[in-house]
Order: sequence, then C-alpha cells, then structure tokens
Amino acid sequence: MPSTILIVDDEKNIRRTVRMVLEAEGFGVEEAASGEEALARLPDIGPDVVLLDVQMGGLSGLETLDRLPKAKGLPGQVPTPPPPTVVMISGHATLQDAVRAAQAGAYDFLEKPLDRERLLVTLRNALNHRSMVLEVQGLRARSDERFEMVGGSPAMQALYAQIGKVAPTRTRVLITGESGTGKELIARAIHRASALVDKPFVKVNCAAIPPELIESELFGHERGAFTGAVARKRGLFEQADGGTIFLDEVGDMILSAQAKVLRVLQSGEFNRVGGEQTLKAEVRVLAATNRDLQAAVAAGTFREDLYFRLAVVPIKAPPLRDRAEDVPLLAEAFIESTCRENGMRTKAITPEAVALLSAYSWPGNVRELRNLMERLVILSEEVIGEGDVPEDVAADALRRKRPSETVSSTLPRMELAPEVRALPLREFRDHVEREYIRAKLDENAWNISRTAILLGIERTNLHKKMRALGLSRDERERPDRAGEGG
Repeated sequence: MPSTILIVDDEKNIRRTVRMVLEAEGFGVEEAASGEEALARLPDIGPDVVLLDVQMGGLSGLETLDRLPKAKGLPGQVPTPPPPTVVMISGHATLQDAVRAAQAGAYDFLEKPLDRERLLVTLRNALNHRSMVLEVQGLRARSDERFEMVGGSPAMQALYAQIGKVAPTRTRVLITGESGTGKELIARAIHRASALVDKPFVKVNCAAIPPELIESELFGHERGAFTGAVARKRGLFEQADGGTIFLDEVGDMILSAQAKVLRVLQSGEFNRVGGEQTLKAEVRVLAATNRDLQAAVAAGTFREDLYFRLAVVPIKAPPLRDRAEDVPLLAEAFIESTCRENGMRTKAITPEAVALLSAYSWPGNVRELRNLMERLVILSEEVIGEGDVPEDVAADALRRKRPSETVSSTLPRMELAPEVRALPLREFRDHVEREYIRAKLDENAWNISRTAILLGIERTNLHKKMRALGLSRDERERPDRAGEGG
C-alpha cells in the first residue's frame, strides 16, 4: 500500500500543486481545507504524514498540531496505531513558530514556496522516521507480551491488587515463590506500573554469576583491578541509576557481596572493584528468591539486616497448582505465541486435553506449562488432543482427579453365574480380569491410552491383554452383553 499524505492548507492552489507532485511519485494523497476538517477526518484517513500549514483561518496550524494525537500512551503500553508524522509548512513563519512546532512534536518545518526536491526528501525522511517508530513499537509490544501476566483466578486477583498498591511507591519488594512461578514477571509488572517505567530495568541473575565475579558485575571495576580487567567497567547498579534493579535469586548471593549491597541500600553509595572513588546510585531494588531466606538467616548464609532491608513488602508468587483455573488461559496464550513465533497457523486444543492439563500438579509451574505447550504445538497435528498429552502428565492428572479412589472401589460389581463359580482358578481369574478391563474401557469410552494409564500398565501391554482375553471395540456393540453385571 502506498504511503498516505494528508495536505492541510486553506489555499486550494497549494493543495492542488502539492497533490500533483506527490501523486506523480506514487503517494496516496488526501486534502483538508482547515484544521477542523483535518481533525475530523484524521481517524478515517489514518495518514502516515501530515503536511500542515501554519497560518489558516479558524484553527491555526500550531493549534491543530496541539490537538493531534501524541505518542504517549499509558505506562507500560504503546499507542496503537501511532500518530502521524507532522511536517509544518508556512510562508510567513517566525523562528519562534518553528521552535514551538518542534516542541509540540513536529518532525520538520518547510518554507513556502515549496521546493519540489526538498519536499520529497523531507517526506521520505519523515516516512523513514515513522517506519523506525513502528518497528520500535512492534518490538516493545512483543517484549511487553512476552512478560505479560495471564490469569483471573482468586490467587492472581490478590496478586494484582498487591502489585497495584506497591508499584507507585519506591518501596523495596521481596518476591518469593517456587521456581517457574513467574517472579520476574511480577518484578517487571511492578516496574511498568511505577513512575520509573521510562527508566532502566536491570535484571541481575545472582545464581548465574560466578562468586568471584559478582561484585564486579554489580558495582563495576577499574582497569587493572584484577587479571583480565583491561578497561573500566560500569556495574549494574550504576547502569540502573534512576530506575529499577531486579536481584533475581538473591538467596544465592555470597556474603561479601551481600555486605556491599546492604551499603548501597543504606546510603546509595558504592565503590568499583579496585577503585577509591565513592559513587552514588539512586535505584529501586526488587529482589526474588525460591529459597527460604529466614532459614538461610538462621543458618548464617544470608545476612539478617539485608533480609529485613529487602523484605519491606513481601509478595508470594502462587504456584500453578493453586490456580488451576488459569491453566486454560495460559495454555491458549502459549499456543498462540508459539505458533506466531514459528510462523504457524494457530492450533486448537480439545476440552479433554485442557481438562488433563488443568488437573496436573505442575511441579515446574508456569515455566513447565510454557515448555510443554511449545512441544505440543510443534509435535501435534492441527488440533492438540488428549492423546498428545504426555503419559506422565496424563497419569498424574487422572490420579489427582480421583484422589480417593481405590482398586476395590473401582472394581465392577459382577453377578457370577453358577457355571462361572465352578470354573478352575485360572479360568475364573481370566474371566474376572476380562470383565474388569472391559468395565474400565467402558468408563473411558474405549480410549486405550487413558485406560492404560488408569490400569497402571503400558498401552502396548493393554493391547496384548485385550487380544489374549478376546476383547475388541466390537464388545461395545455385542447384543449378548445385555443383562450382564457391570
């Protein structure tokens, strides 16, 4: 589609002349004779660039510019679609007008009479600028989506409420929870909803940094401070100055580094490794851990004073098993994102498969669900069914759905005819086994995989038993089964 240029000028001849030039270059062109008309038609036209005259009857160009949508949006969001790029044009503008237009968001300023070549160069530059804005916006949107929190369960509603209360403050927050529960997502949500949203968000994985390098990573080092320090390096606290630093897996931090972090929290001061100059950093500190820090304090592996400095507001990330009602939403979200990232058509998932996923215990929490859905999207056909769910996941789910069931309670009631009671032990055992397996197959609509899981045997073994006992899918239709005990 050609780029669309909206010409806003109260002189008809100017509009006609510019239209001829732009259409000859392949642009789509729209016109408006006033600022009021331009603002009214803007949503329908959706121009890429607006050529806006400064002096017009009614609303002036500068007044119109002030009323055009601006690329601000809400914290943590981006405007969709982005506003047009504006190029001001005038035959009687002053330097003050040009400065004011730039402050109001105009991309450039052209003087009348318009030079054809300069006009075209300016428009192409403006369109390149808009393309970069769109690209950045798309990257930001994908980044926000990657770190989006999904779920409407009571546990998540309570979590959202906590985030809403703590985010606008500069209070330190300690996020606890099992591995894979989304502690980083909580930290990013707090940052996005804070006044620091446009400032740096610096993540530090304390567990991934070797103990001998953690102080250098956090606080930087001077050239020659140690072997390999060939140049001065700014630390992560210095990089996060004015924004938020997220100390992930803070429970794995060595004691010497803990002492220096405590100093930063108390005074905002630190020194680079090998440096004598005292530096300052004003940062908001968020921390997370899957360890029991109170137990670590008792064991002497974590400083008690640092613990109390970090845990001003504790937030616990709920495990996925405590919000099973969120599993369908999460599964759908992960299916959609995986398909999009791999250039695939979005796949559907059956209610039976969703029911199995919802009943599973998820020891790896949301991270495990994300990885599983990615695997299922890649390996399944057009629709993800319960047969695609791994056997260990399905077995755990079915056990959890029937937690109080015992073998005796699931045995079918069978009225044994006299001739059956008279059978030798081996034939009697085969008869009972056959009726039991058939009853389980009936319970599960003759789904072999699910029945094998419930019986605690491999699917291939169940097929062998069915052949040996003369069981087949035709058993469901046999008329001589009428009146048999079940």
